[in-house]
Parts: sequence; C-alpha cells; structure tokens
Amino acid sequence: MLDLPNTSIIEGNAVRWGTCGDGPPLVAIHGTPFSSQVWRRIVPQLCDLRTVYYFDLVGYGQSEMRDGQDVSLAVQNRVLSALFKEWGLQRPDVVAHDFGGATALRAYYLDGLRYGSLTIFDAVALAPWGSPFVQHVRRHEAAFSGMPAYMHRALLKAYLQTAAHDPLSDEAVEIYSAPWVGLVGQPAFYRQIAQMDQRHTDEVQGLYEKMDCPVTVLWGRRTTGSFMNRGRPWRR
Repeated sequence: MLDLPNTSIIEGNAVRWGTCGDGPPLVAIHGTPFSSQVWRRIVPQLCDLRTVYYFDLVGYGQSEMRDGQDVSLAVQNRVLSALFKEWGLQRPDVVAHDFGGATALRAYYLDGLRYGSLTIFDAVALAPWGSPFVQHVRRHEAAFSGMPAYMHRALLKAYLQTAAHDPLSDEAVEIYSAPWVGLVGQPAFYRQIAQMDQRHTDEVQGLYEKMDCPVTVLWGRRTTGSFMNRGRPWRR
C-alpha cells in the first residue's frame, strides 16, 4: 500500500498525497474508480530513479469526502495546479490514467501547466463517454447512495471488474473498494459517478493541438472502455 502522510487544503478540500524517491520529478495521477493505490506496485519500482509525487483526487481515496462536494473534472485540474505550486514543480514528467488523463489535459489547456513529458493511458479525452450505468446513477444518485450495504458491495465489485480485462484478485478488489464503503464512502462512490459529465472534456476537446513536450498515448489491445463507454482512443 502507498503511504499518503501529507494533507493539503485546496479550495476547502483536504487532499492527501505522498512522495518517495530521489531524482527528477514524476507526477502520477490516478483515474476512476480507483485511488492512488492503482500505482502501489509501480511507484516503488521508480523511487530509485525518480522523485515520485502521487495523490488522491478530491473526493477519492483518502482525500476528504463530504455531502455536497464538487468532485467533478471541473475541480480536479485546479487541484493539480495548486499541488504543482505547493511542490515547487515547473516541468515534471506526468503519467496519468483514465480521469487522471483528463485532469492533466485540462490543466495543460485551461490552467497553463507545463510538463517535461506526458504519458496518458486509457484516458478520458474524447466524446462520447459515459456508460448507461453512469447515466442511470446520475438520474438516481440518492437511491444508489441509500441502498443496503451488501447490495452496494456486490455492485461495487462488479463495477471495479469492468475496468480490468483479467479478473481482479481478492486483494485488489479489497484495496480498490476500501474508500467506497461505509457511511461516508458509499455515498461518495455514487457522488463521483453522478458528477461524471462529458461537458468537462467537451470544454477542452476543441483546444487539443500539438503540446510543447513529448507525449505518449497508450491504449491496450484489449481495452474496450466498457465501464465508461469511451468509444475510441485519443489519437494525436
């Protein structure tokens, strides 16, 4: 498990983060429905060569979760910008997955962040995206938030599995589920789904042009995008 011992207050939200290693800076931005724990086996492999910064997006993982919270993509790029400033980073290398890819792109095109390089994989970047399940939760968030815990756990496990081609181990399911259970976590899980809105990628899609750093776009041969129904990979 990655340790996130630090807390920064950004736009009224407590954001948890950690760092390890020594060397040129590398920022890892997780996607949904996970947390920075998606990097738990990757970050330790990099710490001998890089100073790795990782964090939980607002409303995710160990970061603060509360009723009425804005956890949409609209806030995540501003949080990333604030963290860059706090960490004193100018042009770090960035690796970003899923919603983390959208966050990195929004921060670049809307907030003027600059990167030494950018690697995005399975990124939410182009319309259309948002599965029928996402649309259903958006219409009935309260009903899902209040369902019995055993029903929620079953749905959560099934949802997590749609993000992976191979079966997730029991350990992985437990790690990825942990933030999303209980009186705080369960409504937070449906809150972040209910706030998934394509307009936040529509806002920047028309701005995409050649970036002033090396860019690597990864999309797995067996990546179907089923849980988000993203439709197609982003190609420069």
